[in-house]
Amino acid sequence: MRSYVVHQLAQLVVVVIGISILAFVILHVLGDPVLLLLPQNAGKAEFERYRKLLGLDQPLWVQYWKFASQAVQGDFGKSWYADTPAFSLVLERMPPTIYLTLAGLVVALLIALPLGILAALKRHSFVDTLCTGIAVAGQAMPLFWFGIMLIIIFAVRLRALPASGYGTWQHFVMPAFCLGAALAPITMRLVRSGVIEVLSMEYITTARAKGVGERTVVIKHAFRNACIPIITILGLQFGQLLGGAIITETVFAWPGVATLTVESIRNQDFPVVQCAVVLLALLIVTANVIVDLLVGFIDPRIRVSA
Repeated sequence: MRSYVVHQLAQLVVVVIGISILAFVILHVLGDPVLLLLPQNAGKAEFERYRKLLGLDQPLWVQYWKFASQAVQGDFGKSWYADTPAFSLVLERMPPTIYLTLAGLVVALLIALPLGILAALKRHSFVDTLCTGIAVAGQAMPLFWFGIMLIIIFAVRLRALPASGYGTWQHFVMPAFCLGAALAPITMRLVRSGVIEVLSMEYITTARAKGVGERTVVIKHAFRNACIPIITILGLQFGQLLGGAIITETVFAWPGVATLTVESIRNQDFPVVQCAVVLLALLIVTANVIVDLLVGFIDPRIRVSA
């Protein structure tokens, strides 16, 4: 088990380093932030002085080495617009994004698990067709459109929920449901296929032949053994949830790190963007490592094969 954990942690470090290099190079290729920071009538000497002040006159590999050596100490530099440490800016906006992502995950499970199990038990029936149709429609539905529809119905027409903002449980309802609805379809279809596959196993037939109740067969035997692929896909979809949070936070004016990242990209605020990308990547990779460890704990055969 120890070697399995070390292997997963080593992969985490390699992935985060790779993502940081990729984000650093892409940002520096996209444009020159000095053109936005200084007025258009500034002279060439002023532009060169400002580039030297920001360290943008050095070779790219020197800039990255300086960035990486400071980043491992928690220093991502100062925001070029807010003149505040980038790490503190991103860290301040991180909790709302994490809370929204976890709430969306809970909503997705509350939708996907019962529908997936029901569709598997009623295979090839009208109920199965209806559940599958809902899943396909959910996957095809644009996230931003669904969020706007929720605002129009529940905030504008019914005045039951706030249209935007952050603070109370009421502010969580529409963004979390919008985000969860994006993850629920693929999770529901995976639950359905997993439960159908397990229900065809010989030990399920044996349990039924012994007179074990259908509820016990489904919950204790079928669903439990179908959990491994479900847990795996949830880990993989955690990154999609954070990606969906960018759209959701924009639609609902949610003060999270995704909104901050989009604003910083627009302003070419390199320190904030680099800090946000590295921390979000670390969060996603950590979630995947936790999922891998959990799956390895549930099924020791996976640890051996790894």
